[in-house]
Amino acid sequence: MRIVVKVGTSTLAHPTGLLHIRRVEELCRVLSDLKNAGHEIILVSSGAIGMGVGKLSLSGRPSDMPTKQAAAAVGQCELMYTYDKLFSEYRHTVAQILLTAGDIERPDRRENFHNTLTRLLELQALPIINENDSVATEEISIGDNDTLSAVVAASIQADLLVLLSDIDGLYDADPHRCPDARIIPQVERIDEGILALGGGAGSGLGTGGMATKLHAAQIATQAGTDMIIANGSRPQLLYEIADGQAVGTRFLTKR
Repeated sequence: MRIVVKVGTSTLAHPTGLLHIRRVEELCRVLSDLKNAGHEIILVSSGAIGMGVGKLSLSGRPSDMPTKQAAAAVGQCELMYTYDKLFSEYRHTVAQILLTAGDIERPDRRENFHNTLTRLLELQALPIINENDSVATEEISIGDNDTLSAVVAASIQADLLVLLSDIDGLYDADPHRCPDARIIPQVERIDEGILALGGGAGSGLGTGGMATKLHAAQIATQAGTDMIIANGSRPQLLYEIADGQAVGTRFLTKR
């Protein structure tokens, strides 16, 4: 399968913003093993700003644009250094692609992105994609990596998009307020009732939330790609997903 895996800041970093070493090591090991098994893997990775916050010893996620961009510039170096080191241990070559909204919205640049990504997969590289937060502004920002990962999955005609976050899936009610809330294992149609289950923003270091994940599901399924929301605290569940087992919430493509 061609699988796009999006990993959120809450999965990659501790609440301090510093790298969650054990989890990232396990993520890279599992993705390398899946690649060894013959799957094509594309990783959409958040975490640049969050890791920059930790690296720069800031008190929290900055609110002003220059500090956000400075944190992203520092954090992206740390992020790619870590991925390169860990994937190299399993003899996999990584490639970095940083995007802004213009690379997605303009047909010529989108085609260039598609061609580059396709060639990287042909060359057996493992593309790692992030928004170019160090230069993106409100006018050219994609906004969140849930949406970015869905656009990537649609562009490359992926078989599956997996969003790894700090939640187990889509619940039928707010699990923080309703102890009886249950995970919805499968969504065949994203209607108003499903969209109403989206909440606000996610963790303090990240930008996503359930609303952005539901938007990503709309993009992916309309393009013919199934999408799964699952908890990234246990990267081994990617084995279960690749084997077709029921994990988290699966959004079915419109066939």
